[in-house]
Amino acid sequence: MPPSAVRTEGLTKSYRSGDEILTVFQDLNLQVEQGERVALVGASGAGKSSLLHCLGGLDRPSSGRIYFGQDDIQALSETGLADFRNRRIGFVWQTHYLLPEFTAQENVMMPLLIRGDRYEDAAPVALARLDEVGLRSRAHHRSGELSGGEQQRVVLARALVGGPDYLFADEPTGNLDEKTGDRVAALIKELHQTHKLTSIFVTHDREFAKACDRVLQLHHGGLADITARI
Repeated sequence: MPPSAVRTEGLTKSYRSGDEILTVFQDLNLQVEQGERVALVGASGAGKSSLLHCLGGLDRPSSGRIYFGQDDIQALSETGLADFRNRRIGFVWQTHYLLPEFTAQENVMMPLLIRGDRYEDAAPVALARLDEVGLRSRAHHRSGELSGGEQQRVVLARALVGGPDYLFADEPTGNLDEKTGDRVAALIKELHQTHKLTSIFVTHDREFAKACDRVLQLHHGGLADITARI
């Protein structure tokens, strides 16, 4: 049997707060299979974002291992981890973090330029991703000229421009009104299938979570599968 797409062993994250140690989660063993859409839910402050940051290589756990297939990302140097994130994972955040001085196309190009691709090579790839999210006609508009829903679609295009295997999203519909959020959620589902991704989403949106293959709840530092109850 091939290894899981994402797997953790004994994952623990703690922070020092004054003289105390605050443990966010402890000894988490998680398996996400290739092609799955997994929702992470839980109360505010439960540690969902911290877990996603660790899984995505944006933060180091206090202990434990994180595997993508057979690759142990804890064994990577900071440079190697940054390259892994750039090439293998697409990130979507609740806040779009688009650079206001650049156009939508230029924002989407950034991951490719960071990895060293030439501008003339990155530009058509970025335009193709914008076309995929329905924003080709807005390619030369800056972020301030785009609606909230359009900005989030630019973020989706940017997340996918490098051809990642994984999509990690933290509250991808959290800043959107219900109608726009539903449209973005439907687009995320479509892109997940089209790009053959393995996706992990942090969300408070019950309907978004219900549409995923599995729903895991982070509570008191542990994970529980609540798919059948949501």
